[in-house]
Amino acid sequence: MGRTEQRRVVFVTGAASGIGRAAAESFVRRGYATVLADMNEEAGLGVEAELGRLGECSFFRCDVTDDDTVREAVSRTVATYGRLDAAFNAAGIDGEHGRPTAECTMENWNRVIAVDLTGTWSCMRYELPEIVKAGGGSIVNCASVAGLRAAPTVPAYTAAKHGVVGLTRVAAREYAGSGVRVNVICPGTVDTPMFRRSMPPEVIERLVSGNPVGRLAEASEIADVALWLCDEAPGYLTGQAIAVDGGTGA
Repeated sequence: MGRTEQRRVVFVTGAASGIGRAAAESFVRRGYATVLADMNEEAGLGVEAELGRLGECSFFRCDVTDDDTVREAVSRTVATYGRLDAAFNAAGIDGEHGRPTAECTMENWNRVIAVDLTGTWSCMRYELPEIVKAGGGSIVNCASVAGLRAAPTVPAYTAAKHGVVGLTRVAAREYAGSGVRVNVICPGTVDTPMFRRSMPPEVIERLVSGNPVGRLAEASEIADVALWLCDEAPGYLTGQAIAVDGGTGA
């Protein structure tokens, strides 16, 4: 394996775009051997080509709603790099907007829960044993401020993200003795392609005007927190839900 055996290895889901893409770049720049896991093969291979100029990375196709592909992607990670030290589970969707709870469709509910909550758990159940084998490390999940408080008219998304926060806290308690820290980032409004597609301009303007910082977050700002949690955060920091929301929840 040569030099890569000495490198820390990170598995990043949703790495083809948005927060996952920004985090993958941060990890590559820091010197991690970085697995780019995403269901979008064309975009993922494009990111691999871009980030490959900066450091070691590999794209592995992974649909977090398909447990078999998650297992295979984590297994390939260990087969390729010899270990797993960290993971950032960023894959997610927001689903339908503008429908109160009684009008949320079953299709939307099932899809959002499958990707955002069950998909996160599926990743963790394969990541955790490998990180334990490596002697400990860090998992960071990506939830939302909707995992800390109500987000009206997106009930499935709110429920899923609350679930991710709870799942994070359970795993943190269970694996602390094995040297694995598990934390969750709860971003506010982040300027990503998914966000721009799902939000009308007038809604974006309203969100910006109501934010104490007066702007949307950059994906790189969320990525910086994920990198810090995996790379520099103290060993006593685990089980925490960290809001990165420009002060809107203060």
